[in-house]
Amino acid sequence: MKRESLDAVIIPSSDPHNSEYVAPHWQGRKWISGFTGSAGTVVVTMDDAVLWTDSRYFLQAEQELSEEWQLMKEYMPETPTIAEWLKRKMSLLPNGGIVCVDGTVMPYEEITQLTRELRTIGCTMRTNYDALSTIWEDRPAKPANEIFPVDESIIGETIAEKLQRLRIAMGSCDAYVMTDLTEIAWTLNLRGSDVLMTPVFIAYLYITHSDATVFVNGSCTPKAQVMLAEAGVAIEKYDEFVNFLRKKTSKGTLTLCSSKSTNYTIYNIVKENVRDVDSPAGMMKAIKNAAEIEGFRRSMLRDGVAMVRFLHWLKPAVEAGEQTEQTVSEKLEELRKEEAIDVSSVPALSEKKFMSLSFGTICGYNENGAIVHYAVTPATAKILKPEGLLLLDSGAQYADGTTDITRTIALGPLTPEMKRIYTLVLKAHIALASISFPEGTNGTNLDTIPHSVLWRGKVDYMHGSGHGVGTCLSVHEGPQSMRQRWCPAPLQEGMTLTIEPGVYMEGKFGVRVENTMLVKRDISVTDGEKKWFAFEPLTLCPMDTAPIEMDMMEQYEKDYLNDYHALVRERLLPLLSDPDDKAWLVENTKKI
Repeated sequence: MKRESLDAVIIPSSDPHNSEYVAPHWQGRKWISGFTGSAGTVVVTMDDAVLWTDSRYFLQAEQELSEEWQLMKEYMPETPTIAEWLKRKMSLLPNGGIVCVDGTVMPYEEITQLTRELRTIGCTMRTNYDALSTIWEDRPAKPANEIFPVDESIIGETIAEKLQRLRIAMGSCDAYVMTDLTEIAWTLNLRGSDVLMTPVFIAYLYITHSDATVFVNGSCTPKAQVMLAEAGVAIEKYDEFVNFLRKKTSKGTLTLCSSKSTNYTIYNIVKENVRDVDSPAGMMKAIKNAAEIEGFRRSMLRDGVAMVRFLHWLKPAVEAGEQTEQTVSEKLEELRKEEAIDVSSVPALSEKKFMSLSFGTICGYNENGAIVHYAVTPATAKILKPEGLLLLDSGAQYADGTTDITRTIALGPLTPEMKRIYTLVLKAHIALASISFPEGTNGTNLDTIPHSVLWRGKVDYMHGSGHGVGTCLSVHEGPQSMRQRWCPAPLQEGMTLTIEPGVYMEGKFGVRVENTMLVKRDISVTDGEKKWFAFEPLTLCPMDTAPIEMDMMEQYEKDYLNDYHALVRERLLPLLSDPDDKAWLVENTKKI
């Protein structure tokens, strides 16, 4: 910083593609701070080292940050924004200060907004320098793994058909710059392994009305090369994209590009002749077609069988002793990999489809369950006892779908507080899962429903109530989302989202109940002016009834849970081969 005359350096968590989960090459925020959560931004000055992160990670950050770091709890009333904090610091300097951020790893809109705010105190921004480049000596290289195709029978649409839809969405624009890795993988029916637990590959995609070019760091399989060639997609090197884009833009090309998601360096090239709109591929990807929905159903069958086998194993294993948060997480992953299913009734399940976990398993026993995104390590793994609550949030990537499920499990006797909180969270889940809503409703409209149930019990949670889920892509998919911060995208038929209210009693325990859902038409509602929608549960796994305080449950809630358990039993029972697993499933889906 001294050598470059910098007064502050900003290090975000993202990569050049605004990804949530990033390859090790771009995990600079984790490297410099030691904080391992997926979201957060670091600011370093000559005197300060500060991390901003959201409520999911408050407890985790407090545990992981060393004493030289200051934690800023994002979105809390007392917490200044990064811009506000920097303005106070930089205003003390005679020249207003110089703040540096690598323009390749932060969206254009964020940097320009920050620049406007800092300019009011005479502070300047530098965006063409990676401050970690000379001090991160063992920095991993950019990933360059193999890129492989997905069977179009699973995807339900060819590359050419998707490109045609995107070209219609381009309208009068000459070109479309796509930078989001999940959108590129979706558009080209390709997958990769450049990012842990998200089957994508680093790339840029440039589309015109007559051709397209994908810029990749890895190598495409022969089959992938043929598929791309047949769709008129050329293949070039990843690092050549910036020069390619400069040449194209110099010819006056009108480019469709989003300043919200495109990094500053790329957007800055096209900004003089741009149509700045959200990427149309995002909404197209979010609305699943019939083939994708069937893929989700198959994936949930596989996942449900693994979960039933795991839950049947869990309590006896804990009672036998020596099980930890780490060992039970490993056991569940092992069962998912096995895919031990009786396929006689569903031949489509005969081919193994497990690829990886969809995120790091969150397995928190008692007080660790109160850490919303707790990441177990051998050093922190608690020994499980036949008492209290285990919060288990997990999922998998299958070739035809992505799963995300949370169950909170009673390992033995519970306190009255545990039972009360568990029942409130279950009621909040059912309240949202059972609602019908009119066309045009967005996730923020629906987010108040589970909160209102918990507010009556004088408890609450600070994370979202649900997020979109990809088709063998990111487990967190937009633009659909259910959270308190404004989410304008209306929920539409064919979208997949989670429903996951929770309550976290710091130092005691946590409870979350999560299913992945499909938005479908509610044909029971006759409204001449609007369509109505409802949620159909895709996740197939019993919810623990042992912690329920039955006198807190209303009849419609009991009916919903009984109907859900009947569905789980009907779908999974024929797929289980072990008679003991079958008996466990019947017992744990009986009516309440």
